[in-house]
Amino acid sequence: MPPDTPAPTTPGSIVPAPASRPPVARTLAEPLFDGLSVSGRRWLLRAADDRLALTLAQRHDLPEPAARVLAGRGIGLAEAADFLAPTLRRLLPDPSTLADMDAAAGRLADAVQAGQAIALFGDYDVDGATSTALLRRFFAAVGAPATVMIPDRLTEGYGPTSAAMNRLAADGARLVITLDCGITAYGALETARDAGLDVVVVDHHAAEPKLPPAAAVVNPNRLDDTSGQGRLAAVGVAFLVAVATARELRRRGHFIATGRPEPDLMQWLDLVALGTVCDMVPLTGLNRALVAQGLKVMRRRANAGLAALADVAGLDATPDSGHLGFLLGPRVNAGGRVGQSATGSDLLASDDPVQAAALARRLDDWNRERQTLEAATVEDALALVEREVAAHGGHAACLFIARAGWHAGVIGLVASRLVERYARPAVVIALDDSGQGKGSARSIAGVDIGAAIIAARQKGLLLNGGGHPMAAGLTVAADKLEALRDFLAERIARVVTDRDLTPELTLDGALRVPAADRALWQSLSGLGPFGIGNGTPRFAVLRARFVTAEPVGRDGAHIRAILSDETGRGRLKAIAFRAGGQPLGQAMLAAARDGLGVALAGTLRADDWQGREGVQLIVEDVMTGAPQTAAS
Repeated sequence: MPPDTPAPTTPGSIVPAPASRPPVARTLAEPLFDGLSVSGRRWLLRAADDRLALTLAQRHDLPEPAARVLAGRGIGLAEAADFLAPTLRRLLPDPSTLADMDAAAGRLADAVQAGQAIALFGDYDVDGATSTALLRRFFAAVGAPATVMIPDRLTEGYGPTSAAMNRLAADGARLVITLDCGITAYGALETARDAGLDVVVVDHHAAEPKLPPAAAVVNPNRLDDTSGQGRLAAVGVAFLVAVATARELRRRGHFIATGRPEPDLMQWLDLVALGTVCDMVPLTGLNRALVAQGLKVMRRRANAGLAALADVAGLDATPDSGHLGFLLGPRVNAGGRVGQSATGSDLLASDDPVQAAALARRLDDWNRERQTLEAATVEDALALVEREVAAHGGHAACLFIARAGWHAGVIGLVASRLVERYARPAVVIALDDSGQGKGSARSIAGVDIGAAIIAARQKGLLLNGGGHPMAAGLTVAADKLEALRDFLAERIARVVTDRDLTPELTLDGALRVPAADRALWQSLSGLGPFGIGNGTPRFAVLRARFVTAEPVGRDGAHIRAILSDETGRGRLKAIAFRAGGQPLGQAMLAAARDGLGVALAGTLRADDWQGREGVQLIVEDVMTGAPQTAAS
């Protein structure tokens, strides 16, 4: 169908892209409409080979929109079966393919058999908590109980320190395993060596050519590692360490000699799934299999800590990756942000339902405190950023803000909110009374913020810092702030263009209202688990009109609606969360009042209220104005 006559290009008006645009299959993504949405975003339609989508639909009995999602995400005929049914049997690598893995497994097996005291030193986030809880359970199962040390975010900072290593040595440890940290802890690990400690580093953060002094350094992001597993979270690496160590103990006859049963490592995949989802690594390949199988384990509620956490979070549905990322993960994280850092790890390692319930309630309380702190800091940060953006004409390649009084436990969350709003990398720094700042950085696709932070540290601009492409942490002296800002701005500007800074919303396809039904949602659910690298499929619902639209919730915080297509066919429930009083909500109410045709962007979710087994659209954005082109 030829495009309709173009309307004026203003924010919020729909102007179909020109008919002469290249076919979808030739580009990664192309604008679905000229102009921007009411939220100021450009809608991009993910490219897909239509012939491939048709073949996938036929071979795997998928509706065309679901098959198009696969094709658009680069899933071909050879990969489709493993993608739709990911199994560890096919995707789990031989752990020995990771550099230093055999040395690590040998040293850990030595400690187990010799009865040496083992200490686990972890990060204070979910990845660190799940990694320490996993190996704590593993060592207990093989007869070598391990102690756990997780530093306080505010008083001790990230990663191993010389003081911590000396303390562990004084407490009698002989072997220290660092988890989700340690890859750049050169000084601390030298102290550990001098104190008589052997250290095995288990990490996944960006590495430098120089490795820290250790008995083994297991990190798939080592520059000399050829395993191809660089997208694993630390808990995924820790799982492979457990697999390799169990294999080595079996080879040595440990389980026969001690009469202990060899532990079933699969029982702990719920921890691996939680850490993998919450560390925002791509849910592709091995990660996808770990999470898919881990969710199955989690549904058994065998882990007392996870069961208690689900209860305090009000999780009464079958857990999926969204529940891990938005309900369970923030509560585990809360201890490290505003409470006691080790609480999350203690919860996940607990087998006592009474203790687990108490720890879960404590984390839930801290999470509410975290939410209050985050909201206040976000409001303050947005005001500061508006001034910064205005000062740079709206074209700053990287947002960089620092302020005294901010709580260091929430600045990473604040940086994420800024990236979501401004579609550019953000660095947020909380300054303390000592003249130092603790900072968190978050990035956008194509900008490796971890490498930028490491480069800044190598240039002498940071006291400490590191990370991975999408997130990083840092410690900086106050008198280096200006130089750090200029360095990051110049480095990031090399890879960011003005077009990159326009917020974009990528769509997997386009639908009409009657097509958005329960059967489609069920087929789309089979493409999960969803997360980074495999986001929940997002569609444009075209040629729609509002049957009803109204504010709901406290103070009209949300907008609830019922949609039909322009001819009155079909009904689809829709809701836009936190849209009340915002441009999105105002546009929806105005379109309903004036009878305007709209296009809505969002994701489909089950609507099982009172056993209906329906589906609803979670609205993320809207375009109003001219009629839309026909959906595929």
